[in-house]
Amino acid sequence: MNSSTHNTARSRADVIELLRSHDITPTQQRVEIGQVLFGRAQHVTAELVMAMVNQGSEIVSKATVYNTLGLFASRSLIREVVIDPAKLVYDTNLHPHHHIYNVQTGMLEDVTAEDVKIEQLPKLPEGTALEGVDVIIRVRKDD
Repeated sequence: MNSSTHNTARSRADVIELLRSHDITPTQQRVEIGQVLFGRAQHVTAELVMAMVNQGSEIVSKATVYNTLGLFASRSLIREVVIDPAKLVYDTNLHPHHHIYNVQTGMLEDVTAEDVKIEQLPKLPEGTALEGVDVIIRVRKDD
């Protein structure tokens, strides 16, 4: 898995600087969530982030985790990967890439953009520009 430049932020000071550079006020909860997220490239759910941040004692609420992840995604610190309408995963790897999703295990793996060839895209609606293409390859155990 490739790591993005911000994935080296580990210390509290690094996370505060990263948040400020993206016009995010570094509250205690946001910094704690950032420390969990930005230490390495990873795929996480909101529930997993909450468990990692709280480590046994409830410090950060579920609403705060969801709101913070949404804010981080809107400021391009993480990517939202919609696995299906009921499952949203947050990806700290911001380099162009795609995913393989195992529907039985729930595991999500990165696939380099170079490993997926898209020959042609449909004509875009007038007045729009391509922002990106996300491919999710769903797999299951071969019976």
